[in-house]
Formats: sequence, structure tokens, C-alpha cells
Amino acid sequence: MRSTLTIRPAQRVDCRRLLQLIQELADYEKAPHEVTVSPEHFEESGFGKNPVWWAFVAEDDKGIQGFALYYIRYSTWKGQCLYLEDIIVTESMRGKGIGAALFETILQEAKEKKLARICWQVLDWNEPAIHFYKKYQARFDAEWLNGSIDIVLN
Repeated sequence: MRSTLTIRPAQRVDCRRLLQLIQELADYEKAPHEVTVSPEHFEESGFGKNPVWWAFVAEDDKGIQGFALYYIRYSTWKGQCLYLEDIIVTESMRGKGIGAALFETILQEAKEKKLARICWQVLDWNEPAIHFYKKYQARFDAEWLNGSIDIVLN
């Protein structure tokens, strides 16, 4: 019997599973100790008084198998853009169309919100992900370097 996949907006109750999938992604990206967000901060950031992120989950009869988390960023050249922070499908379910279903939901969300573009990052060694995005005629920019500074919070 084949399970039915449902794509739906994430709910507060999903946060524990989303964090499990985030850790799975960190392990895959060879950075298992980089996930330092607390469950409370993660939940408050998505479902508190002033949410800063939104997500769609892919769920079947066994539970949440993946999700796509995004936020709105602003480009002084283009206006509001959807930034896809993560699209994650649990390893055992990859290659079954779940990532495509999530990505197409993100594309539709950007259209409905009249956002100027969708942008994201992908590691240069993550060939499966790069191949996936190329199916959508994604452009990759080798010109820009990513910059960041970690702030120590007391």
C-alpha cells in the first residue's frame, strides 16, 4: 500500500520533528555540532508573536518526511524576495518526489505573495542538490562570496 503525501503549512507542534530533520541535514553536511538553536528559540521564531520564518511540511502516514523553511528578505534592487533557508527530506525518503513537491509549493508561495525572486544557498559539493535545482533552470552565481559573523550571546 502506497502512502499519501500531504504538503501543508508547518504548525507549532511540528517543531520537534523539524529540529530532528535539521540535525539530520547538519550531519549530512559534515557539521553536526553547528546546530545550536534551542528548541524554545526555534519555536518562538516561527510561531511566536512576531514570526520570522515560515515552513511547509511534507507528511505521509508515517509522519513528517521533509520540510521547506523560508523567510522574507529585502533586496534594494528587486524588493521583497523569498529566501529558502532549508529544504530537507529525510534520507530514507529521498528520490521519491518529496523535495520537488516542497520546492513547487515554495514557488507557488512566492508567486502568491508577489515576491520578486527566490534565492538560497547550496554547498558546492552537494551534487544531488545542485542537480535538483538545475531541473528548475536555477542560476548559480560564482561571483559572490558568502559572509557571516557569529555573535556571541550571553
